Amino acid sequence: MKFKKAQEYILSRLENELDSRLHYHNVLHTYDVLTSALRIAEGEGITDYEKNLLKTAAAYHDSGMLSTYAGHEKAATLITMDVLPGYDFSPEEITRINGMIMATKLPQNPTNLLEQIICDADLDYLGRDDFFMIAHGLQLEWNLLKVNTTTLTEWYKLQLSFVGNHHFWTKTAIATRREKKLENLAQIKEFYGKV
Repeated sequence: MKFKKAQEYILSRLENELDSRLHYHNVLHTYDVLTSALRIAEGEGITDYEKNLLKTAAAYHDSGMLSTYAGHEKAATLITMDVLPGYDFSPEEITRINGMIMATKLPQNPTNLLEQIICDADLDYLGRDDFFMIAHGLQLEWNLLKVNTTTLTEWYKLQLSFVGNHHFWTKTAIATRREKKLENLAQIKEFYGKV
């Protein structure tokens, strides 16, 4: 399994080929998910082999955005099935990677620890100081692509529901991100009352 080469391949494509209107689902988000996944993986104590599968899934999880917005997770699994055999990934490894990718589809439904880690990594920003900056990048993306055009009031209403109903899966994410997520939620409630 040549995971570094497979990762370099897709990161290069994301950097050069993604729609410039993607202000959330861009290569920076992919790097963020990679970093967050490794941080959580360390806390969860998974093996180096599992980390390599996780890093590959994180690198490819939004690669479907190269061809489609709706259903991009499924499109990403088609890319992995096409690309990863060329980097010596076995069918079983690709199946595990695709399970992680599909687990990130909302609403998240992870069935094992690796899937829980990538789900928490994908939404790690909910429990960080940069939450509002990142969230407004998604709002801008939706408005530019006319995916779900929202006013500021509508956006905060959506965020109130989304963040309010979200929960982290891993012990590490709960311990390190839950408290700040609740602070962010309190701020959303405050802003929603003002817009």
